Parts: sequence; structure tokens; C-alpha cells
Amino acid sequence: MADTAALFQPIHLGAIASPNRIAMAPLTRGRAGESRIPNDLMVEYYRQRASAGVIIAEATAISEQGYGWDQAPGIYNDAQVAGWQKITDAVHEAGGKILLQLWHVGRASHTDFQPNGERPVSSSAIAIQGEAHTPQGKKTYEVPRALELNEIPGIIQQYVNATKRAMSAGFDGVEVHGANGYLLDQFLRDGVNQRTDAYGGSIENRARLMLEVTQAVIATWSADRVGLRLSPNSTFNDLSDSNTVATFTYVAEQLEPLGLAYLHVVEALPGHFMHTEGERAAPAIRKAFSGPLILNGGYDAESGADAIASGAADLISYGIPFIANPDLPARFRSGAELNAPDPATFYSRGKQGYTDYPSMQAS
Repeated sequence: MADTAALFQPIHLGAIASPNRIAMAPLTRGRAGESRIPNDLMVEYYRQRASAGVIIAEATAISEQGYGWDQAPGIYNDAQVAGWQKITDAVHEAGGKILLQLWHVGRASHTDFQPNGERPVSSSAIAIQGEAHTPQGKKTYEVPRALELNEIPGIIQQYVNATKRAMSAGFDGVEVHGANGYLLDQFLRDGVNQRTDAYGGSIENRARLMLEVTQAVIATWSADRVGLRLSPNSTFNDLSDSNTVATFTYVAEQLEPLGLAYLHVVEALPGHFMHTEGERAAPAIRKAFSGPLILNGGYDAESGADAIASGAADLISYGIPFIANPDLPARFRSGAELNAPDPATFYSRGKQGYTDYPSMQAS
């Protein structure tokens, strides 16, 4: 059996004590229903996975404007807060820790989701190539509206409001979603951002919104309760950057003095379906950022333990393995066989492929 001891050392992510180095990655599953309110099915799903060192709950819309995934949950009204409270209570009762990922999808939305049928917003008026999955079926992504300068404070306020609601709902912290081609990533990377004002052009300008949002969330709660997720080489949602390593090294350097609970970097390993060719940014980020670093993207128990033992990471977050294995840490510790995931049910409705994967005791 491979040596996985490094995965089972305790660690503090800021104020959050993690009993192991196995984080559950945020996983969009579309089980909140048309109401967008977390429900009892989601309570059971997260309770089952409470043995993760920390659970980073699925991407959650911070506003109606920020919404863009059918039947994903929100955190912008009182009913959603109450729904999330049941989940955080269940995870805490099971001995776990759980953070909420704050999500504004930007141009990765559609007028079918937007209040009053408005156009989605982004850094620039450039559409995603492809189709959106709307409540009315697949539709071509629309050209978004570039945010005006005077709208930026309102966007930041959406993150502040969501952070306050996450605190009220009993979360242990929040993760700012700066990855996977959503709004903050749309500002950061020059494949989309064509602005000529203070939020476009140079790396410093393109990083401005992400850093302002992160600072505002910190000011609302506390730096030791706030993480940030980045995806340097991801092309998801039709995004790219002309100098990935320089862009993300700058971001890490600016985050370094803030005292974040952690930085979460998605950079898939070769063989993973999200792997892209090119120089990895994670080593440069690691040099620039001295706080806890979580890596994600195709790790198994052995490669995850190796990354921690080598100093490349402090934790590893696992996505698909946690979908299929609610007791993933126990399986990693014992070397037990993993359940096979069923991709056909990743985004379906109901408990199939969601809460019905067996634990070792039940299998």
C-alpha cells in the first residue's frame, strides 16, 4: 500500500482546524431545485462527506445577477440562508467543517436566468463560444454587457452581502470563486478583458476587481476565514491569458500580505480531463504565497500525499472521488477500493448518483 501518511496530518487553515489534508472540492450538482434553496437531499449529501478535512461547498450564487446554472443554490435571500443553516448544522454535528464558495458567473449566464430578462454582465462585451444550459434548454451564449465603472462597487457589495449571509448560515468560512472562467476570472485574464479603464489593460488593472472583492470579504468577516480559488491554465468557459504565470504570480504576491486562510489552485495533472498544456503556475504561486496552499486536479491518494510531502501543497482537494466516495478519507487511509463514479448522474436530479453511493460499512 502506498504511503499516504502526509494526508492525515492536521493543519490550520487560518482559524479553521482541519484534522487531515483531504479537502472536498466545490462541486456543482444542480440539486437545489427551481427555488434555488438548499434542501434536505443536500443536507444528507454533505453530512455523508463530513469526514473531509474541510468541505468547500458548491459554488453558490451571490445574487440573481450572478446566477447561471440551472437548479444551483443561492445565498441572496433569507430562505436560502435557512436552507444552508440545516446543512452547516448537519456537518458540524457530524464533526466536520464547511465553507461556502461565493459565485458570480458573469457572462456564463443567459437572459433566461437574469432578473427582468437583462443581459448577463462581464468585463467586456465578448460572448462565450458554446451553449448555455438554461431552464428552457440549451441556448447559444449571448454577448454580455460590459460593466460600467459606476457598477463595480455594487458588484463588490454583492460579495459582502453574501459573506454576511454565509456567516448567518453557520459556515466556518467562505471561498471567493476566482476560477473557471466566471466573473472575477473574466476580469483577470486578457483573453476576455479588453477594457481600457482602471480594470483593464495591465495585469495590475485586470487583477483589481478580484483583489478588491477579496479585501472586502476579509473586511466583512476576517482574513483567517477567507480563501480564494484560482485556475491558472483552465480554458473552461472559453477563457485564456497571454502570460499565465506572470498574471497569477502577481495575484499571489498581492494576496501574500492579506493573511488569507488559504489559496486554492486548480491546475489539472496530465491525464485529467481538464489538463491543458503549458507551464504550470502553481510552483510560482507557491513561492509567492506563504500561506496554506490547496492543489486540485486529478490527484489520487498517492500523488496527493507526494505533493504534500514534497512541499508543493499543504492540502489536496478532491472532487469526483468525493462524489462517488462519501467516506473518501477512510478509504484512502485503509487503501480500500474506491467506488466508480457515474458521470451520467453528476448533474441529474434526485438522490441517484448523489446520496446513494455506499460507504465501506454499507458496501
